[in-house]
Amino acid sequence: MSRRVVRQSKFRHVFGQAAKADQSYEDIRVSKVTWDSSFCAVNPKFLAIIVEAGGGGAFIVLPLAKVWQIPDYTPVRNITEPIITLEGHSKRVGILSWHPTARNVLLSAGGDNVIIIWNVGTGEVLLSLDDLHPDVIHSVCWNSNGSLLATTCKDKTLRIIDPRKGQVVAERFAAHEGMRPMRAVFTRQGHIFTTGFTRMSQRELGLWDPNNFEEPVALQEMDTSNGVLLPFYDPDSSIVYLCGKGDSSIRYFEITDEPPFVHYLNTFSSKEPQRGMGFMPKRGLEVSKCEIARFYKLHERKCEPIVMTVPRKSDLFQDDLYPDTPGPEPALEADEWLSGQDAEPVLISLRDGYVPPKHRELRVTKRNILDVRPPSGPRRSQSASDASLSQQHTLETLLEEIKALREQVQAQEQRITALENMLCELVDGTD
Repeated sequence: MSRRVVRQSKFRHVFGQAAKADQSYEDIRVSKVTWDSSFCAVNPKFLAIIVEAGGGGAFIVLPLAKVWQIPDYTPVRNITEPIITLEGHSKRVGILSWHPTARNVLLSAGGDNVIIIWNVGTGEVLLSLDDLHPDVIHSVCWNSNGSLLATTCKDKTLRIIDPRKGQVVAERFAAHEGMRPMRAVFTRQGHIFTTGFTRMSQRELGLWDPNNFEEPVALQEMDTSNGVLLPFYDPDSSIVYLCGKGDSSIRYFEITDEPPFVHYLNTFSSKEPQRGMGFMPKRGLEVSKCEIARFYKLHERKCEPIVMTVPRKSDLFQDDLYPDTPGPEPALEADEWLSGQDAEPVLISLRDGYVPPKHRELRVTKRNILDVRPPSGPRRSQSASDASLSQQHTLETLLEEIKALREQVQAQEQRITALENMLCELVDGTD
């Protein structure tokens, strides 16, 4: 008699659970734009959702902490002035992706079939890839160190691109033969995981080796549905979660080196369809509850957290579930990456629970104002102690100026708040 051998995996029993009603975000008018994207982004501090608005481009940002502390001097009004404006696309932008290791490097792609890579800190265009895609770009994904891009296009071609050389280093036509949009993400092993449609409009997933695009590593048919499957990949566990637009379920698979390479794990099902989905970075999860993934499911008028958990009896830290994971700090500066340097992400440990930095903000400047490194080449004679004192004096002066500017901003905000209150009183008086 033959008996079935069950594959061993610590993720076999992962289960999903929707958060309680009091943990959901109500009364949110999620965008109705017909663009196959997630409409949602999340990090350990904030949740951002694309919302319905005249003219488009509007989004709401919500703090994940339920207790809000609003200082008296802060005016409660919408922020309409950007910290910086990036102008370069001739048509609507539908894709944004931060570089995984370089500071302030942002990729954008739009309906003009162009990919632009920016230094957001200075507002400058670093690279413009305007002749590699003959049609609309459906998805773009960086590899782990940001040296390559994987793109899918309406022309049914999957491309691997070296952005700094501006060259396609490998490509595969009709990785999925259907006409509906494809999606592609890099895996931890350097493979490409794709979702798409067959010629008969069945949804399909694939795994490809970019060094040999002739045959897929794995190719599996899923079901018949019109919703594009959005893949969310976790490199720490090598689990990929598939969320279909319009579906009411999340299916998840483990990618390994053993045949059939893409192993089905389970399905989380709910009653209501999803209009979009946000995926929390690993550093924002509750490690004490063995939480390995958290999604933010967009309904028509609300956002609902969904937690994926590995059941464990022990209350100790689970080393096998939480290897060191990429943190928020960059490994390179923008100009270092542009010059050809590569670096893997700076990893952090989740053993004691991740605590985000108290204050991190975007610096918009043509140069680093705190860069007091001495210039290369010949120098005037100066003792080390004098140089140190000079640098310390410069830094202290800059910090004092920044403090004074902040105090001025707070004073102006207090004045604006007072004027707004006076205006409200005057309006109430006339009524």
